[in-house]
Amino acid sequence: MVTGPLTTGVATLCHEIVSRISSDAGGQVRQIGERLHDPLRVAIAGRLKAGKSTLVNALIGRRVAPTAAGECTRVVTRFRYGPADRIDVVARDGARTSLPLDEDGMVPRRLGVPAARIAYVDVTLTSDRLRDLTVVDTPGLASTDTAGSARAEEAVGIDEDSAVEVAAAEAVVYVFTQAVRADDLAALEAFHAASTRMATSPINAIGVLAKVDTLVGGAADPWPVAGPLARQQARLLARTVADVVPVAGLLAETAGAGRLTAADRAALAALAGLPVDELGLLLLSVDLFRSRPAPVGAEQRERLLTRLDLYGIGFACAQLAADPRIGTGELVRRVEAASGFDRLRHTVDATFRWRSDAIKAGWALTRLERLAGRTADPRDREAIRDGLERALRDPAYHRLRLLDAAQRAATGAVVLPQPWEQELIRLATSDDPRWILGLPEGDAGELTAAAVAAAGRWRAYAVDGAGPAQARIAQVAHRGFHLLAQEVRA
Repeated sequence: MVTGPLTTGVATLCHEIVSRISSDAGGQVRQIGERLHDPLRVAIAGRLKAGKSTLVNALIGRRVAPTAAGECTRVVTRFRYGPADRIDVVARDGARTSLPLDEDGMVPRRLGVPAARIAYVDVTLTSDRLRDLTVVDTPGLASTDTAGSARAEEAVGIDEDSAVEVAAAEAVVYVFTQAVRADDLAALEAFHAASTRMATSPINAIGVLAKVDTLVGGAADPWPVAGPLARQQARLLARTVADVVPVAGLLAETAGAGRLTAADRAALAALAGLPVDELGLLLLSVDLFRSRPAPVGAEQRERLLTRLDLYGIGFACAQLAADPRIGTGELVRRVEAASGFDRLRHTVDATFRWRSDAIKAGWALTRLERLAGRTADPRDREAIRDGLERALRDPAYHRLRLLDAAQRAATGAVVLPQPWEQELIRLATSDDPRWILGLPEGDAGELTAAAVAAAGRWRAYAVDGAGPAQARIAQVAHRGFHLLAQEVRA
């Protein structure tokens, strides 16, 4: 559950507004206020077969999202925390059909309801990882080669009802494989359209370069290739995501979901005992691994492929050859480290969880502003806008103005000189004055002086040299640095 001073304040504001407006608008405000108490909702988006469901399983810590094509992969599936494992297929008309997990503990590939009638699948699990993070698995984005002139919703396979569920997410993880192509970018634009123009930016979105273990042949080490490729993608998507993290999703899923057993470890140890040349030949290709003579049976070899693939098998064998005493638990920890998932977890924490209070509060205020613009009753409109103005006069809520300004700059909606843009993003997304001001060893006096100087620079830029849009952002930044100086002094 997300709690913080900003979400608490906006929830109180919603309660106050409800008491002053009509029942129709009040019901919508009440829903906005209730959502503030929910965990941060993160949508996983990407092309077909990009490895989204595998990544979902790694994030959840259980292999519950099917990775093979089926009815469940063509609809939105929401994974959230609950006191018991439960699946509800929610139809467009609101009807719910309950299903059990299948014999492997996964969402059944067949849902018992035609996909065209399904709004989303609601899955509650007892996984502790879902206590403060709800994960939304979306259908694969279509290539523009097949999209033609269809509506964006149809092009990516998200109907209008499902798009509503996706649009409710406050943050997004984009999943890619290999290099980002032109039709990947076009498909992401279609996803934006299908999700009611969700405002994604480096403030609330990250990218994942998935399946890095397939970038090179056989069991070769993919990381010398994956690192530079991820950095290249990050530069290409600088206006869309905060970072691009390379991950071997299959290894992350296997380790996180506890799918590597003592029997698997014994089979890997037997393979590790082979002569180096013989093992190397075995790991050149999947066909050779399946067909050549080996001290491990065909069924066990197939099991290892589905859990580790060639790179993971080669990595595990190398670990066991170097130290045959490694137990199953330690081997699993090393496999997870080799997957790159620790960095992804840290990036999710830094990009989403740390900012969740501000992200959710900003989301709620944006919904309140939209509601004020749509409501027909002028008294309701006035009451909502009055409440918003009172809230935003509180200096604590200036962080939301900063996030909005940084998002506009980061997405290119308002163009700023690059150093100014980076300084604004640091100010909006951190509470560490040393990092914001670039003074890692600065004392209180130095930090105060630097914050005051920055406030002066932004004010001068607003008055002289900035256009109207830049000037508005500069005024927000000026006040932000002024408040930062006050905080450092205190």
